Amino acid sequence: MKIVIAPDSFKGSATAQQAADAIEVGVKRVFPEVEIEKVPMADGGEGTVQSLVDATGGKFRDVTVLGPLGQETTARYGLLGDSKTAVIEMAAASGIQFVDEHTKNPLITTTYGTGQLMLDALHHGSQQLILGIGGSATTDGGAGMAEALGVKFLDINNHPIPRGGGGLSELDHIDLSGIDPLVAKAQIRIASDVTNPLTGKIGSAAIFGPQKGATPDMISILDANLKHYAKVIQRDVGRNIDQTPGSGAAGGLGAGLLAFTNANLERGVEIVLEMTHLKQRVTGADIVFTGEGGIDFQTQYGKTPMGTAQAVKEIDSNITVVALAGNVGEGIDQLYDLGIDAVFGILPGVEALPVAIEQVRENLARTAENVMRLWGRKR
Repeated sequence: MKIVIAPDSFKGSATAQQAADAIEVGVKRVFPEVEIEKVPMADGGEGTVQSLVDATGGKFRDVTVLGPLGQETTARYGLLGDSKTAVIEMAAASGIQFVDEHTKNPLITTTYGTGQLMLDALHHGSQQLILGIGGSATTDGGAGMAEALGVKFLDINNHPIPRGGGGLSELDHIDLSGIDPLVAKAQIRIASDVTNPLTGKIGSAAIFGPQKGATPDMISILDANLKHYAKVIQRDVGRNIDQTPGSGAAGGLGAGLLAFTNANLERGVEIVLEMTHLKQRVTGADIVFTGEGGIDFQTQYGKTPMGTAQAVKEIDSNITVVALAGNVGEGIDQLYDLGIDAVFGILPGVEALPVAIEQVRENLARTAENVMRLWGRKR
């Protein structure tokens, strides 16, 4: 018998690798000699760097960069086992965790640090960059990122404009002459499931601005500034990115990447499936365990358990896919028609959140053990 264990992280309590290790413990309580393949997974969001580094035998690199408010901070990215690919979570440098209720302000926050991470990876030999672009504190259209790569955003007096979404109103022209030559040579893959355009009623400022501290007045200013930014990009760079699906991701970082690099937008889970070679590794499997902290009706929209299940079923529809979750929410019935055969909550009863977090590995092990005991009785 062969079992593949391919969970996402259980956020706040276990990395994808730790979750996989815990499930393995439970499986081996019942079948100690079973063949097990562990494949830590992610969907492009938080935990993607950790999962891909673990899955490919890679390593981490820490870099001093500027945070969203311009303060120096240390950010980490991953160098994968192929020695040619870097995986970066923009939140590591420009994430919402760097601001609080008193300091969050998308008029001034910048993605400059994300560009610094990209540049560091390129200068250390990476030929491909995978960028997870969720969890941002910014609405600067990726201008800060591009500035770090060497793009100049200048006002009518040929002076650099202020960083942040507010400074875009002063933009007169864009100078690409200083962009690092390695940028054009790199393959850049944007891991994001966001399809919002840069501007408009469902654009970056309108939909995501409030969670970053934007008031209604700020949203109007930011949307107008991003519209102006897009027009200058179209004139000076020759790329029309305003209404491109996904250009509004991460406060418009998607737009900046599409405008100033040779980036492509892709579903995060599809990139992870490719990089971990999951489809090849599930060949011949009897059961695949997947899962994450919460499973509900949203799981079908590009989340790790669904992406994993669909990839498995493409290889062999007879492989049983079992999803484990800390919390099982509404609307899971439809998942059974999309590739997941069974969903199990791992909590033994009503538990306070701190207790559930502390005991997540034992809960995963116990649930996996019970699944395997049932499986053993069927055989």
